[in-house]
Amino acid sequence: MPALPPRYNVLGIGVSALTLAQARELVVGVRGRLRCGYVCFCTAHGIGEARADPALRKIFNASWLTTPDGMPLVWLGPRGVERVYGPDLMLAVCDTGRAVGLTHYFYGGAPGVAGELKDKLCARFPGLAVVGTFTPPFRALDEGETGALHADVTRVRPDVIWVGLSTPKQDRFMAAHWQTLDAGVLLGVGAAFDFHSGRVRQAPRWIQRGGFEWLFRLCTEPRRLGSRYLKTNPLFVLRVLAQRSGLKKYPLE
Repeated sequence: MPALPPRYNVLGIGVSALTLAQARELVVGVRGRLRCGYVCFCTAHGIGEARADPALRKIFNASWLTTPDGMPLVWLGPRGVERVYGPDLMLAVCDTGRAVGLTHYFYGGAPGVAGELKDKLCARFPGLAVVGTFTPPFRALDEGETGALHADVTRVRPDVIWVGLSTPKQDRFMAAHWQTLDAGVLLGVGAAFDFHSGRVRQAPRWIQRGGFEWLFRLCTEPRRLGSRYLKTNPLFVLRVLAQRSGLKKYPLE
């Protein structure tokens, strides 16, 4: 397996300096391996959550990869870094992984979403090996549900578990379970479940490339996302200016 990429410091979070192609090859490369780790997809919102929660900072910094999922993190990275966006990586891995028999498991989403996602992706990528799905309750798993999940994953031993919750819930879930689940790697792709199942419209590419996907999503889901973007984004900008100017240090932990 190729070496993991170096990280660069964004407000105390070590963000992996890589491209979408590199991330795809690393994930496909877990074929047949167990417990490689988990992948966090980092945005300004996620970094804001991590600044308020030292435990979440440790989760991001202990990951197998923490990718630059949002364009501001790409702009803050070294030359050559690309956006490694959860929904895009999911499609790339599903496509390329067919050649090596990569197996997939979908955990998360509202009732029915994981099944719809499986149907849509299997139709889009003939030969895609989806070996299981699990729809969790909106609360934390109880002991019986945790046992059922672990038994099901042990039965099928997927190479990749796609986790469709939201940040930071999915990151905490992955950190808590990756060492005990019989799987290769867990990836917390959040809204990718809704996007690729067709339940939620995705921003056009030109909006994504310009760094305004947050505004598109805010307009489509203002009640749910208003506090996330209108509070965390301005604070993120102020903190980055302080870090860049040397007014404040944000050491990696």
